[in-house]
Amino acid sequence: MGGHTPCRGENGPGGDRRSLLEVRRIMWGREPELAVLRQFVTGLPDHGGVLVVRGGAGIGKSALLTGIGEEATGRGIETLTLEGVQAEWRLPFAAAHTLLGMLGVGQPPAVGANLGHYQFQLSLVLLDALTTRSAHRPLLILVDDAQWLDTPSWEALAFVGRRLATDPVALILAMRDGPETEVRLAQMSVAELQVEPLSEEHSLALLDESAPHLEPRLRARILAEAAGNPLALGELAAAVTRAGETGLPPSSLPLTTRLERTFGSSIAEMPVPTRALLLVAALDDGDRLGEIMAAATLVAGVPLTVEDVEPAIAARLVDVNDSFQIRFRHPLVRSAIRQEATFTQRQQAHTALARVTSDPERAVRHRAAATVGIDERVADEVDQLAARLGQRGAAGAAAPLWARAAQLTGDVRRRASLLLRALEMTLEVADHEGAAQLLRAIVPGDLSVEDQMVLHLLREVADGGWSGSARLPTHIAAAEGLHRSGHPDCALDVLFRVALRGYFSNLDQELRDEWLALLDRLDLPALTPRLVATLGVIAPVERGAVVVERLAALLERPDLSGIDLTELAAGATAVGALGAATRLAAEAVALNRQQGNLISLTWALTYQAWNAVALGDASLARAAAAEADALAAETGQRNYRVPNMLHHGHAEALRGNSDTARAMADECERALLSNGAHSMLALVRVIRGVAALADGRYTEAHDELDAIFDPSSASYHPYVRFSVIAHLAEAGAHCDRHEQVAARIRELEPIDAAGPSPLLRVTLRCARALLTPDDQSEATLRATLGTDFTAWPFERARLQLAYGTRLRRRQPAAARPMLRAAADTFDALGARPWADRAQRELRASGETRRRPADGIDQLTPQELQVSRLVAQGLSNREIASRLFLSPRTVSTHLYRIYPKLGVSSRSALAAIMAGVI
Repeated sequence: MGGHTPCRGENGPGGDRRSLLEVRRIMWGREPELAVLRQFVTGLPDHGGVLVVRGGAGIGKSALLTGIGEEATGRGIETLTLEGVQAEWRLPFAAAHTLLGMLGVGQPPAVGANLGHYQFQLSLVLLDALTTRSAHRPLLILVDDAQWLDTPSWEALAFVGRRLATDPVALILAMRDGPETEVRLAQMSVAELQVEPLSEEHSLALLDESAPHLEPRLRARILAEAAGNPLALGELAAAVTRAGETGLPPSSLPLTTRLERTFGSSIAEMPVPTRALLLVAALDDGDRLGEIMAAATLVAGVPLTVEDVEPAIAARLVDVNDSFQIRFRHPLVRSAIRQEATFTQRQQAHTALARVTSDPERAVRHRAAATVGIDERVADEVDQLAARLGQRGAAGAAAPLWARAAQLTGDVRRRASLLLRALEMTLEVADHEGAAQLLRAIVPGDLSVEDQMVLHLLREVADGGWSGSARLPTHIAAAEGLHRSGHPDCALDVLFRVALRGYFSNLDQELRDEWLALLDRLDLPALTPRLVATLGVIAPVERGAVVVERLAALLERPDLSGIDLTELAAGATAVGALGAATRLAAEAVALNRQQGNLISLTWALTYQAWNAVALGDASLARAAAAEADALAAETGQRNYRVPNMLHHGHAEALRGNSDTARAMADECERALLSNGAHSMLALVRVIRGVAALADGRYTEAHDELDAIFDPSSASYHPYVRFSVIAHLAEAGAHCDRHEQVAARIRELEPIDAAGPSPLLRVTLRCARALLTPDDQSEATLRATLGTDFTAWPFERARLQLAYGTRLRRRQPAAARPMLRAAADTFDALGARPWADRAQRELRASGETRRRPADGIDQLTPQELQVSRLVAQGLSNREIASRLFLSPRTVSTHLYRIYPKLGVSSRSALAAIMAGVI
C-alpha cells in the first residue's frame, strides 16, 4: 500500500486520543455498559468472540473502549487498539495491514496463483497471527470507529471474528449508528451493546464538572439540547463559554449538525494558515504532519511550520503525537472542516496532496478528486488502479474507482464499460443497493455486444430472479457474435456462465441443438476444461459419452487449476459420471483450500454435496453442504443458498431426520416459487420422496418421486430422473406400484442404450432387480450383485439388503454375510434408516451385531469434517488450515467429538472413521 500509514494503530489502551481526565469525565453513568464489557472480557482466556459497541456520535463509545482497555491491561491481557478513519475507508486492506504490523506479522504476497484471492489469504494470515499471539497470553483488540474501516479489512475482521469462539482473543468494535453500520452488521451475526444517552442526573454532574459556573438558564438549555450526549455537553458548554448564548447553534438542527456547527465556529476562529492545514488534513488519507504541511503550503501560498498547527491543538480540534502524526479528536471535527470548505478549496487541497504524496496510488485518488469534467489521462490512471485493486481481491475498493473513471472519460462506450466493471465488483461484495444505482446509470446501447451480454447476466444476478430459458437465446446470440469477431474463449465463457440455467430449464431440443452447434463451431481444443464442463451440463444425454471419455483423459492432467477442477466436477456430476465427479470435487476442494479461494471453494463444496447425495453418502453431503452454505453467506454468494439447502435436506432425508428434511424442503420450495425457478422443484420432490422412503411411507414416497417423471408436472426434470429411479423402484416394490415403475424404467431405457450416463446405467440395473417378481427375485438380485458396484456403495448395499431379506426367509445363516455387509455400508454412509432395516433383518436371522460408531450421527457437520481429517492423519494445525479455523477451535471440536464416539484418542477416532471415509 505504498509508504503511507494506512490506519491508526496502537499498542495499549486508548493511545492519546483522549486525556485520562476527559475519559474519566465521560465515563459518568456508564457502569452498566462497563459491566457488560467486563463480563465479555472476563471470558478470556477460556473463550473469545466479538462484541459491537454502538451508539450515536459523541455518546461515549471511545471512552468505554479506553476504560475497558485499561482494566484489561491491568489484568494481564494484552491490548491492541485500532482506529478507523473516514478519509481512509477506500484504501483497501489498510486496517488489516496495520493490525498485522502491530502483531509483528508481514503481509501475504499478492503474487502467483493467489493474486485474485488476496482477500482470503490475508484473512487466514490474520487469523493465524491472532491465535498464535494469544497462545500464551489472552489478547484484546479494540477497534474504534469500525464503521470507517476499509471494506476488505472489515471483511477480514468479520472472517476472523466468526472463528474466535474458542480462542483467547476478544474483539470489541465501536461503531457509530448510521447506514454504514447497519449494512455491515446486517451481514454479521454478532452480540451488540447499545450505548444510550446519559440520564439527567449523570448529565447534570458531567456538565457541572465541565462548566461549573453556568447560569441556570444556559445550564438548562445545554442539558436539554445535549440530550444526554457527553460530547455535546462538553462542546456546547465550551461554545457558551467562548461566545455566550449566541455560540449555540439553532436547536432545530440535528444534534450531529449542531456539533459540526460548534466545531465549525471554532475552525472559523483559526488563522488562515491553520485553516489550510486543517482542510488538507481532513481530506488526506494519511496522517503524516510533514506531508500535510507540504500540501497546505501549496494551498496557502506561504511556507507553513509546526507552529501553525498549535492553535488547532489549543482549541482541542486535533492532537499531534511524538511521531508527528496528526489526529482529529473526533470524526465530527473532520466532517465540519469538509462542510465549511468551498468546492474550490477542496479541489486545491486535493491537487496539492496529489503533488506531494510519495504514494502513487494515493496520488491517483487525489488527482481524481481534484479533476473537474473530462480528463482521459486521469481516467486511465484510475482505471488502472481499480484493475490492480480488483486483482488483489479488493472488489469493494475497485468498484467506486471504476465508477469515478467513468465520470472522467468522454468516450460513451468506455464510460459504459467502466460502469459495467464497477457493477461486477459491486455484486461481488453483495452490495445490491449500489448495484441497483449502477444499473440505472448504464446505457445498454453504449455497450459492446460482449458487454451487453454481461449486463444481461449481471442484471439477473442483481435482481435475484430466475429467467429460466427465456433469455438463453439472447446469450447464445451474444456468444455467436463474440465467435464471429474472433473471440472464441469469450464466447465459451458466456455459454458456460449460463450452462447451469440451461440444465435446470428443461430446454427444447431446438435450442439445445443451436447451443451445441455453436460450441462445435468455436473450434477449441477438445480437452479444454471449460468446454468439456459446458458440454456435460447443457447436453448430458447428447454429449454424455463424449464428456465421459474426455473426463478420463483430463483426470490424468496435473496442471488443472482449482477453478478447472471445480467446473469439471460440475460437468461430471451433470452427466452422471459420479466416480470422476467425486474425485474432481475432492481435488477441487483441496486445491481451493490451499489457494485460499473461498469463492471457488464454495462452488466445489456445492458440487461435492450434489454428487454425494446422488451416491447416497449422507455423511459427506451434509458436511460439504453445511460448509458451502456458510462460505456462501460469508462471501456474499446468495444464489448458492437454496442449492446447498437442497443438498443438505436430501442428506438429512437419507439420515432419517425427516422433520428437518421436510422443513428444508418447504423453505426451498417457497424460495423457488418466489423467484420462478420451478424446474428446480424436482429437487424438493427428491427430499420429500427420500424422507418418506426412509420412514417406510412407501406410497407417499412413490408419488413424490414419480412427479419428477411426469412432463405435465412443474417438478418434471429429465436428468434428475436418473438419480431417483432406484428410489422409485424401492418404493414401488413395497406399495404394489410395479407397473407404474416399470413404465418409468421403459422411458429411460432408450437413453441408457446410448450409454451416456454411468449413473443411469447403475440405477436402472438396480431398479430392474428390485422390481423382479418374488419367484425370480433371488436369482436376479444375485446376478445383479455380480456386476461391478465398486463406485456405487449405496446401490450395492440396497441390493444386498433386498437379497438378504429374501434369502433370510429360507436360509438365515446364508443371508447373514449379505445383511451384515449392507448394514456396515449404510452405517458408513450415514443412511441410518436403511442400516436399521439391515440390522433388523440380521437380528431375525439369529445374529446380534453391535452397531459401530453410533455417535457419528450425533456429530455436527464441522465435527464430522474434523473427524474425517483426523482419520487422514492431519495435525490440528493442518486441519485448522484446511477448514479456516484456529488450532484451538479444532482442539475444542475434538474435546466434544471424543465422548460422542466413546473414544479418548486420535488413533481410536481414526479407527472408527476408517469405515466412514
